[in-house]
Amino acid sequence: MRTITTSFARNDKERERLDFVGRLADSFRQRAHENDREGAFGYEQFEELRRSGYTGWTVPEAYGGFGITPYEFVLYQERLAQGDPAIALAIGWHMGVTYDIATKRTWDEKALAPFLEAAARGELTNHAVSEKATGSPSRGGKMQTTADPDGNGGYILNGRKTFTSLAPVLDTVIVAATLTNEGTHADFLIPMQTEGVSIDPVWDMMGMRGTGSHDLVLDHVRLPSEALVKRSPQGEKGKASPFLLHIPACYLGIALAARSEALAFAAGYQPNSLDKPILYAPNIGQLIGEIELELTAARHFLYGAAARWDAPMEDDSRWIPELGAVKVIAIRTALSVVDKALRIAGAHGLAASHPLQRLYRDVRFGLSNPPMEDAVLRMLHQQAIRETTDTE
Repeated sequence: MRTITTSFARNDKERERLDFVGRLADSFRQRAHENDREGAFGYEQFEELRRSGYTGWTVPEAYGGFGITPYEFVLYQERLAQGDPAIALAIGWHMGVTYDIATKRTWDEKALAPFLEAAARGELTNHAVSEKATGSPSRGGKMQTTADPDGNGGYILNGRKTFTSLAPVLDTVIVAATLTNEGTHADFLIPMQTEGVSIDPVWDMMGMRGTGSHDLVLDHVRLPSEALVKRSPQGEKGKASPFLLHIPACYLGIALAARSEALAFAAGYQPNSLDKPILYAPNIGQLIGEIELELTAARHFLYGAAARWDAPMEDDSRWIPELGAVKVIAIRTALSVVDKALRIAGAHGLAASHPLQRLYRDVRFGLSNPPMEDAVLRMLHQQAIRETTDTE
């Protein structure tokens, strides 16, 4: 299958890097189908990403990385997702979390420097926040993972985290917990080899099967004081996190892959009732035109928003609703495009051997990735109210 898309690369360096990622993505495509069918985890693919150096591209140059911007991050993640969406989404969390920590600089340099240098060398991490009983803390749930003072300046952590993507290959994990002596939240950086840390392999989903998003179990995990890398005071004003644009980039990558599959099928399928392949049939042309229109609008919105973050902003909180809107539009578009691609391929696309059925299952998971659509609509509503009130 040929991957034919309009490139949003802006210069030779970005085009060169995009070609590099494209070769990785294309090599992952067939194995993505095999791993999905077998419910396997792509250990080899993640090792290839490590060896390629890609996993350290969001690390600032001062710490050994490439220091790519959110715009570039989106560019490469969209392309990677066209090969294997699960791998793109999972590695996107590592790279995005690394970017966010490096940019916001809320950690002490003694912890920040070795963490980023390790990421530049290929070590993988993720932020374990979600819990089964509370869901996303952004909805106000009380975090049940606890950190108790051990009496010697350190802490003892207990709890279980859900949706810990990359769990089988993580080197470290950043665990959000409640400080029992303060009643506030804090982040702890924990090596996965620490005693009491384990993975419960419960991830068994209909789509995104290769993300390895198992449960992280913490059973009396003893940590020194320096493992606490960030405190989050109650009422702390949230800052924009442009790294989350890797999520809409991934799902638009799925939509682009579905588009390519649909076009390839339409160009090669010719019933004996027609003198040309269905690519030229008016009803198929209508669907293709709608796919092109929807993808064009969503991708321009994504890249336009990402471009704002090439340079730091004084008050980035005002752009939080826009970042959420990008994700909502991308998911709506991706769902629509994959559906139309299946309409073009018909029952052929539902065969277990056809990539479209896998893309159809994978794209549904965008509805469950943050930020949630209802939360974004609420933010946009509140923003409109503020603007209306300010003009009175």
